[in-house]
Amino acid sequence: MIIGIDIRMLARGTRSGIEEYTINLLSNMLKLDNNIQFKLFYNGYKKVDLEYDFLKLSNVQLKEFKIPNRLLDFSFQYFGYPKVDKLLGGVDVFFSPHIFSSAVSKNCKTVTTFHDLSFENHREFYSASKNYWHFSMNPKKQARKSGKIIAVSNSTKEDLMKIYKINTKKIKVVYSGINSLSSIEYSKSSISEIKKKYNLPENYILYLGTIEPRKNIIGIIRAFEELKKYNTKKNYKLVIAGSRGWLCKDVFEVAKNSAVMNDIIFTGFIDDDDKSILYKLADIFVYPSFYEGFGFPPLEAMQNTTPVITSNFSSLPEAVGDAAITVNPYNIDELARAMKDLLGDENLRNNLIEKGIKQTKKFSWQKCAEETLDVLKSTR
Repeated sequence: MIIGIDIRMLARGTRSGIEEYTINLLSNMLKLDNNIQFKLFYNGYKKVDLEYDFLKLSNVQLKEFKIPNRLLDFSFQYFGYPKVDKLLGGVDVFFSPHIFSSAVSKNCKTVTTFHDLSFENHREFYSASKNYWHFSMNPKKQARKSGKIIAVSNSTKEDLMKIYKINTKKIKVVYSGINSLSSIEYSKSSISEIKKKYNLPENYILYLGTIEPRKNIIGIIRAFEELKKYNTKKNYKLVIAGSRGWLCKDVFEVAKNSAVMNDIIFTGFIDDDDKSILYKLADIFVYPSFYEGFGFPPLEAMQNTTPVITSNFSSLPEAVGDAAITVNPYNIDELARAMKDLLGDENLRNNLIEKGIKQTKKFSWQKCAEETLDVLKSTR
């Protein structure tokens, strides 16, 4: 069997959610069956050189092309040409880990991973250019023409069925894995350096993720303002960690004008090797996102023994189970009370920490790889 895989999302060299999914999936999946040949479709007029161990496997071929992706996508959409399977020299199944457009021959089956449909449910959370990109990819058409679809959560599966009217038999839910940040060992001096690097206070509430409207960071700030009105034993700060995303200006404006602005710290980008310490040192982790296809940060926090408050919307309850406090992300008072309760109740904290460690063991990249390969093999 020959499987083609679209890896154009790796061309920029960034490591956002889609790239992390692709890299971790391929790192585990490509070595599972030496009898399967994998041809990786890597295209872009400008793209980074790839250095991954899975490229060294004897059953893996990297097929590089230098066609401008905008031109290629236009040709895919309007002319159905070129056929990717032909460019790759023939494949039985073509798999896309994201909703990039493509065109294949009639005898080539396709499988597409859908991470979420937030761009359909909440277009207000995206910039005009990002909304246009989603429109240009025509995900509805992709979903309908795909032989099978991998959804990263039941929440995403339900959206595919409701919004795109996809038959449930066509969709397979395969949970993503989470990386083991908690296994990293740190010396006291390295911990001190990381605290200084990000200006971390002694006691803090943590948000870690991209700064964008969908993550409800303004809601976190408003809830933190309410929390400060309570008589807490410690002087807690709010640490907002992560890179700037689209439409993030309002977040900084709200923080700047907040009555507790001096207690809000923006760290900027966090190196992967430093994430574990930020989680471990935090008193609680808050992630009341309006919409998530899966939700890695709450599970990463649990893995690092930090109790979690998250949203009761979309896939998040599915990801965290009963190992976190879930709240209505639109209810600021509810979020503030959850913060107060979790900071003040040691038994509740310990209970959630214990449950959280167990919950994270349900998600592994090995299992994700095995189940994904089963879907690809069954699509012939």
